[in-house]
Amino acid sequence: MRLTLFAAAAMALCQAQAADLADSANLEPAYDLPTVIITGSMPLPTVEQPRDALAAPVQTASAQQIAGSGALDISAFLRRNLGSVVVNEVQNNPFQPDVSYRGYTASPLLGTPQGLSVYLDGMRLNQPFGDVVSWDLIPRKAIASLTLMPGSNPLFGLNTLGGALALQTKDGKTSPGTAVEARLGSHQRRAVEFEHGGSHASGWHWYVTGNRFKEDGWRDDSPSDVRQIFGKLGWSDARTDIAVTVAHADNALTGNGLQEQRLLARDYRSVYTKPDLTENRSTLLNVTGKHQAGAGLLLSGNVYYRKIDTHTFNGDLNDESLDQSVYQPGAAERAALAAAGYTGYPASGANASNTPFPKWRCIGNVLLNDEPAEKCNGMLNRSHTEQENYGLSGQFTAVADLAGQRHSVTAGAAFDASHATFRQTSQFGYLNPDRSITPVDFFADGTEIDDDGTPVDNRVDLSGRMRTWSVYASDSIALNQALTLTISGRYNRSTVRNRDAITPGGGSGSLDGDHRFSRFNPAIGLAYAPADGVSAYLGYNEGSRTPTAIELGCADPDNPCRLPNAMAGDPPLKQVVTKTWEAGLRGKLADVARWSAGVFRAENHDDILFVADNQAGFGYFKNFGKTRHQGVELAAGGKAGALDFGVNYTWLQATYQSRELVNGSANSSSDADAPGLEGNIVITPGNRIPLTPSHIFKAHVDYQGGRDWTVGLAMTAVSSSYARGNENNRHQAGGPAYLGSGKSGGYAVVELNGKVQLTPRLSVFAQVNNLFDRQYATAAQLGATGFDANGNFAARPLPAVNGDYPMVNATFYAAGAPRSVNAGLRYAF
Repeated sequence: MRLTLFAAAAMALCQAQAADLADSANLEPAYDLPTVIITGSMPLPTVEQPRDALAAPVQTASAQQIAGSGALDISAFLRRNLGSVVVNEVQNNPFQPDVSYRGYTASPLLGTPQGLSVYLDGMRLNQPFGDVVSWDLIPRKAIASLTLMPGSNPLFGLNTLGGALALQTKDGKTSPGTAVEARLGSHQRRAVEFEHGGSHASGWHWYVTGNRFKEDGWRDDSPSDVRQIFGKLGWSDARTDIAVTVAHADNALTGNGLQEQRLLARDYRSVYTKPDLTENRSTLLNVTGKHQAGAGLLLSGNVYYRKIDTHTFNGDLNDESLDQSVYQPGAAERAALAAAGYTGYPASGANASNTPFPKWRCIGNVLLNDEPAEKCNGMLNRSHTEQENYGLSGQFTAVADLAGQRHSVTAGAAFDASHATFRQTSQFGYLNPDRSITPVDFFADGTEIDDDGTPVDNRVDLSGRMRTWSVYASDSIALNQALTLTISGRYNRSTVRNRDAITPGGGSGSLDGDHRFSRFNPAIGLAYAPADGVSAYLGYNEGSRTPTAIELGCADPDNPCRLPNAMAGDPPLKQVVTKTWEAGLRGKLADVARWSAGVFRAENHDDILFVADNQAGFGYFKNFGKTRHQGVELAAGGKAGALDFGVNYTWLQATYQSRELVNGSANSSSDADAPGLEGNIVITPGNRIPLTPSHIFKAHVDYQGGRDWTVGLAMTAVSSSYARGNENNRHQAGGPAYLGSGKSGGYAVVELNGKVQLTPRLSVFAQVNNLFDRQYATAAQLGATGFDANGNFAARPLPAVNGDYPMVNATFYAAGAPRSVNAGLRYAF
């Protein structure tokens, strides 16, 4: 990993462009002043900047470093190599991780509040419906470089609360040649990749890469099938560069989610219920261009279009059945079963001890059109999301002297629009011993009435239109030889228009709504380099995020959602505003190593919090007064002879800073009338935010054995963190109603990789993940469990209290992958 620190106010800067402008203007400054390129509504970094002008701890990596790490995808590389990054494997699929940086997340899962913006060649990858990021749609082989920028820099647009990740793709000029790569590995992993790039003296250049990946997965019934293709065609001369990018992906990912602690202890590869299938199909078109219009003036911009089609199919436990009598069918149910031709149902005496997986009351209630919502212990949830988004942006960058000072001014405007449609249905069924669900002919469509008289309706048919206009500007001013000041700002105006096809017209239960959000976000930074090899930075910036359609549709605590499977009428949400301070020092030691030390504090105002309800998978969004992410980051790395090394340490304190009452029915410290019943918990200032560890440590060392072979060793160590549902940090295991500590423990994972160049064209590589085969968890959540210690379904597990049946609540864990071995061949033509 190479650690790079970029220019003022946490902006990624473009030295190559600045050099071109300086040459064209016949300018030879005594100190370098880099130019900001923000095509596609964000900076496009390319190469490292002079370190005497740096103002924020930006981390970068090249295509060679990504390939050398052996990482399966971009998220895996971030986890292994970049400081302050952790990955929560909530879905337990390698292509569906939650990537967290300083406690801010970019996740593919609806229900996870997003706080990082991700861009590919200037095109925003956060999806319109929920701001989620589907990592499986990003082709790893096509990435030429990545840059992780810290803080709430406004130039990166909406959702840049904790940072921004910018990905640059390859082209035929910089990545010529042809190569084919094949790999095999544990859990029936197999993959084939190819790439080809080239250019012509006339200015044309081209690049194409494809990937086909399949594996069975390390957990039960957890296969993945990934198909990606990426192509770029461009033309350039001395002053102009235009490129057209087309990419398509068609993937089927099974990620069976969290597992309850006792079942995980019995079988580490087991799943709670199945399947949990996500099918993603995506096509994108992106046209980028830049033109040096004259001395000291650069024009740039892009136009893009993207379409994403997502289907999900989830087999879930019907938590509404846990406090019901689901075992022995009554007389009317038996008569209905007999009339329908069923046999083998019990005449009497069925109970939890002799009927571990009940089904007859479920089928009988369907036949009678009576109470399947209470008597069927399984549910199949299907959703279909269609998203289209498009946009354009343009900007100019000028370098000039004004009043005796060198200025680099960038200004531009952007427009982004999208349309999303989300449809969902839920079908009742019964649970099988293998944790699958057998469906019955009954849907949760409002025709069923539960035991308290409330209609059961999990259908959703929501469409939303989102529009965002933005204008932005930045000025970097070289005050003297040692001091650079950067001032920037961005104004965003967004509208969200939701329309409910099931309950139109607004009012109670309707998802109709028209929402408008606008804000100007400023930034300012100073970089000071008093001596060669030592410099300092100080910066302040603000960023914001507007609530998405999914959050606006799931914000009612009286109607918690099983995301992404249900939404209810909601109160309005406010946009999130983050204010970040950065300060630090950096330097180098004898041209062998570079080091950095920094501190940061980011405060979120009106943060959007997903509050877990009493049952796993349920919850709702709400604004939370204030949260804080602060910490210390230390890093060192370099090269000494054949050794390349690096270390990163982060102390992170992510805490709530306001008092709030939230649902906490699975939490032992709730105000429930009796253990296991529904109740609330109180969050107080200073409570740690779930899934945010206090300590993150990473180290790697690579040895280059001449030109023929390399070997590398890397370690990632992460401290414990609190589970979702334990927002007040007070949950304790105790009694039959509360199992587990409400935390995920700390862990350390070691990885080994190596490569041997057999011939100038043929190389072989191998990687061992989780070298010591540790069992660990990357995330946790509190929730009611539907199984006993033997893995049998258990309704009404505890005696009634005043007519209500308490639940057995447990800690559910996102188990880390066991040891795996992967090897492959690469042939370059």
